[in-house]
Amino acid sequence: MEALDVPRRMLLVHAHPDDETIGNGATMARYAAAGAGVTLVTCTRGERGEVVDPENAHLEGDHAALAAHRVLELATAMEALGVTDHRFLDDAPFDGEDPAATAAARYEDSGMAWGEGMRAVAAPDTGPAAFARADLDEAASRLAGVLREVRPQVVVTYEPGGGYGHPDHVRAAEVARRAVELAADAAAPLVAGGVPWEVAKSYEGVLPASEAERAFGGDRSSWPTMVVDDAEVTAVVEAPEQLGAKAAALRAHRSQVHVRLAGEGGAGAPEFMVSQDRWQPVWTTESYRLARGVAAPDGQRDDGRESDLFAGIAPPS
Repeated sequence: MEALDVPRRMLLVHAHPDDETIGNGATMARYAAAGAGVTLVTCTRGERGEVVDPENAHLEGDHAALAAHRVLELATAMEALGVTDHRFLDDAPFDGEDPAATAAARYEDSGMAWGEGMRAVAAPDTGPAAFARADLDEAASRLAGVLREVRPQVVVTYEPGGGYGHPDHVRAAEVARRAVELAADAAAPLVAGGVPWEVAKSYEGVLPASEAERAFGGDRSSWPTMVVDDAEVTAVVEAPEQLGAKAAALRAHRSQVHVRLAGEGGAGAPEFMVSQDRWQPVWTTESYRLARGVAAPDGQRDDGRESDLFAGIAPPS
């Protein structure tokens, strides 16, 4: 019950190290700075990710070494964002599970290939331990135990397409949704923690189509799955004061992410690139779609959208 000493508690579910910073870094830093409880659960260690940093090129293909390296990068990124509670999903036990069995559990990066446009497809050589192959209820039961421990009012993950189709992102979204159900079910057999917990609101990270048009242009069918009609966006977190924190967290993920200062002589705002040779600004405005719960009756923005993911369920910090 110590979790209840923190009035505002948020838990985010992501597939690999760096996903959390790219999608929700400003949100995480804003709430952490305001004293909210921010917990990140990462489902894999990114063993099969592309290495973009020449100094770490030797790690690509060495799954164990790259996983260990990315664990350290993630820890540094969390320090930059001010987040002190981070877990890997496979470290969470089932109810009554022997510690040795928990230690032996492993969800591995499934890998991916690029399909049409900015959309990923499954890799042709996904291994048996790949997270995309994980049993849904088993993975969700591990996460549900964390939910019962942390007792967050708000859960954040991907939309059903996983942001851009990566099979691990898709599975993470499925696991998060199922875990919310299991955490509230007193009869769920594998879930640790005993006391059920009902999550008040779940949000999906999305990008409004109007912003995608400016960022991507071209044919909408090639855009990532996180792009939704503007009317579907129900909350917008604006945290310009967290630009430095998010940029520092992105730099921490240097094996996967390029960061530079835009403009002549590098005098402009920070930009980042993860793949496909497309530089993008470091966003400090992050958009969400409510997937579970009820939006606050009166939005705090002129457009009627929520400006606070805890609106209507927890007092301001």
